[in-house]
Amino acid sequence: MKSIQTSILSNEEYSFNILDSIKVEVSVEKNDFHIPLDTLFKMAARINKKRSFLFVSKVLGKHLPIHPNRGLLTSALLAAKYYEEVKGGRCKLKKEWLDLFLKCEPSFTGSAFIPKTFDPLIIGFAETATALGHAFFDCFERAGYVHTTREVLQGQRPVISFQEEHSHATSHHCYMPLEMVANDRDIILVDDELTTGKTALNIIRSIHSRFPRKEYSVVSILDWRSEEDKQEFKKLEHLLGISIHVVSLLAGKVQVKIQNENLEQRNEAYYCQKKKAQVERIYLPSLFEEAEISSISTNGSENNTPFLYETGRFGISSDVNWQTKDKILEAASFLTRKRSGKNALCLGTGEFMYLPMKIAAEMGQGISYQSTTRSPIFVKNETGYGAEYGLAFSNPEDPDIAHFVYNIPPGCYEELFLFFERELENEQLFPLLTELEKTQIESIKLVYFMRKKG
Repeated sequence: MKSIQTSILSNEEYSFNILDSIKVEVSVEKNDFHIPLDTLFKMAARINKKRSFLFVSKVLGKHLPIHPNRGLLTSALLAAKYYEEVKGGRCKLKKEWLDLFLKCEPSFTGSAFIPKTFDPLIIGFAETATALGHAFFDCFERAGYVHTTREVLQGQRPVISFQEEHSHATSHHCYMPLEMVANDRDIILVDDELTTGKTALNIIRSIHSRFPRKEYSVVSILDWRSEEDKQEFKKLEHLLGISIHVVSLLAGKVQVKIQNENLEQRNEAYYCQKKKAQVERIYLPSLFEEAEISSISTNGSENNTPFLYETGRFGISSDVNWQTKDKILEAASFLTRKRSGKNALCLGTGEFMYLPMKIAAEMGQGISYQSTTRSPIFVKNETGYGAEYGLAFSNPEDPDIAHFVYNIPPGCYEELFLFFERELENEQLFPLLTELEKTQIESIKLVYFMRKKG
């Protein structure tokens, strides 16, 4: 029996039966670009009592491998919709980008098209939307960008903190210069999906309590808010005297019926054998700027290896972003010369998604991109299911936190470029590398952007 049974009830209504345990009915209300649903997501069961299922994105590069340009095009299409719907502009390249988006291996040369007359602060949500938000930010000639983080930073006080309602890791923090937000510029929140919208409302309340302004926008690929959820947005608008614009590629309603509450993960033999890979450490040339800030892991240990300034974790401007593009091209050229196979996977780690995705997009043909994740999903080795393969390991940078990577079939890739923002010790990598042996990848290249101090 198939793990996902999809029924098309009408042109706008779909029913997904997940693992004979969860029935999800989707009613599409808005799809201006006429994007087929199976281009945007698959379905999977989620190991989370707060939410039982997951729309597994086929465009984010998180749980499923994608062509890196598909992720970048997704952000460009969202930016085009925002510019036209909220600001009344016109994006001449929208049709061309949509045609590229629907191709298997799209080419894409992105450039800023939203003029300098607008200067918003864009906030991407960790961990899933850090790359989506940053690539959205790329579309503005002038803007500021910061992504939320789950990192606890030594000696740093977050400017904004808020809670994510249905997440397995609920606390978000924004670390940025006060002048980025202590003003009246528009704020745009970027996430991959709106389920109830409570997370967006939480951050709007948090921002408005300290830095009030008149206008906020929420941008996401999917918008599944119910009428009751939408009323909560209207209530907050009325209470605070603000406007909240919501922009998405696809909007509709979701109804869920739990058919089996005792769904249990079984250890299936979807990986039959291990293969020892050749592991190589690669240190990128000193291209990127250090952010000399220490982090504190869950067990209280301190890591003083520098972060990268250009990720957006600490807030960046468009001027910094333009300078980063040349660094990305140089890093991609350096890594392309290290390639030894035709099919390679570039794997980002956790929140560190944007720079690996952008570099992957410049590394030639035969490149796929995705990232590790905190999200626990039921794995079922059947075609069409959202998590056909799964690896579980302790986070190399914080061993008390479980991490996962999904959908790497055995023997699919000849080599893997594994991107880390900060250098790690061999023993920290052992659980992850041991799991990766199951994929039978011949060559694993550990790519470090920042070296350890001392």
